[in-house]
Amino acid sequence: MGSFRRALMVMAVLLLTLQVGESTPVTAADDAVATADARTWLGREAEFERLLTAAKVITLEPIGKGVTRPFRASVEPGGPIEAFAWKPITPGYYSRFYESYKSEVAAYELDKFLGLGMVPVKVRREVDGALGAACMWVSPAQTFHELGGAPSPPAEESERWGIQLTRAKMFDNLINNLDPNLGNWMVDPAWNIILIDHSRAFTVGSRMVHDLKRVERGLWERVLELDEDSLVDVLGDWVSKGQIKSILKRRDRMVGIVADLVAEHGEAVAIVEAAD
Repeated sequence: MGSFRRALMVMAVLLLTLQVGESTPVTAADDAVATADARTWLGREAEFERLLTAAKVITLEPIGKGVTRPFRASVEPGGPIEAFAWKPITPGYYSRFYESYKSEVAAYELDKFLGLGMVPVKVRREVDGALGAACMWVSPAQTFHELGGAPSPPAEESERWGIQLTRAKMFDNLINNLDPNLGNWMVDPAWNIILIDHSRAFTVGSRMVHDLKRVERGLWERVLELDEDSLVDVLGDWVSKGQIKSILKRRDRMVGIVADLVAEHGEAVAIVEAAD
């Protein structure tokens, strides 16, 4: 049984116990799984980057889905990382889409620079003589697709959930992520959104993949501070100057959309505040 499904079952047991007064024992381990925050890399990014770069690969198996045929690489047990998705994607066109392992790393680096905290650690490394992206395997978490669609959080999480959705869509628009499907958005038992699979991101142009209905103030202010020099510092090893200029073009287009939203609905509606 997957850790996320186990967490859901544990939460169901807790609710049932409260409703009917049964004394079903719930262990501390069960409670920990039910509320687990899968974003274990936050605040430990440098450590996780080193581990992903150097961890010995024990097994390498095809994941069995995806146009670029990624692998699951298991590493030596006992550390904070149990596996990573291995994506040796040579930059080029696959099924009419431009994809690159470098885009995977770029998404993580920009997430880290903006303080988004939704994209797991990704590094460039070599496995069996091939160069690609090692993308941290996140657990416990499941994709929206595995859950049958976008999940509905409990009432106490609904406001934070809405803010997360807003921030995730802002990020997708900024990097022009052409593949924001239900299989690439994940949720952990603590109702944190985690974003994976960015090999199609950072294509040129001012296209927006989501309709922008509002922005979150903290992330928006950091996006407004972006300029070419700062983006070259952060992304220069991963994307071209043309791709960087396109990030700024999309940001400038977002500025116009947000101005229209403020004019139509007022700033309090168009630019929301995160509780945390």
